[in-house]
Amino acid sequence: MSGKQWLWRWRSNPLRRPEDIAEAWIVLAVWVFVVIGGAVAGLVVFHGAEQRFAQQRAQRHPVRAVLTADAPHDVTAQWSADGRVQGSVRWKAPDGTLHDGHTLVDPTLRAGAGVPLWQDDQGRLTASAPAKPVEGHIEAGLLATVAALAASAPVFGAGALARARLDRRRMAHWEQEWDLVGPR
Repeated sequence: MSGKQWLWRWRSNPLRRPEDIAEAWIVLAVWVFVVIGGAVAGLVVFHGAEQRFAQQRAQRHPVRAVLTADAPHDVTAQWSADGRVQGSVRWKAPDGTLHDGHTLVDPTLRAGAGVPLWQDDQGRLTASAPAKPVEGHIEAGLLATVAALAASAPVFGAGALARARLDRRRMAHWEQEWDLVGPR
């Protein structure tokens, strides 16, 4: 496609209507905002997620907890999707104090069994291990992609709405012109 064909909306033409010029600028503005706005939103979210994952890796530490009672395995036990149940555990915080809490454990474990857990710098249990660097990169990339799409969608939608209004105006003008020419 040559440059003249690609820029047909801006070339001088006696049949070019004001709506055509407006549409050309709308299309250009939409694509500029979609590309630049999407890229900026994606980069901001990517770097924010990367920092958050790095912070989690720095603040979460593995700890070996001890099951204080046999894991429940009766009908009233609170089962999770992966078959684990809530069990009472005790672990030592970074400051040396003992803490008691509940976490998901294998239902076959007995009191005194070791349970690997993750805790933060204050000794509180965390929901899971921190994301590994590769997992963090992948998740940050996915979040950045979603952010770029979310930032671009309203701009793209507004451009489509503006172009639809221009199309309606063009159709109305064509109808008026046909009313003048048609009876002849």
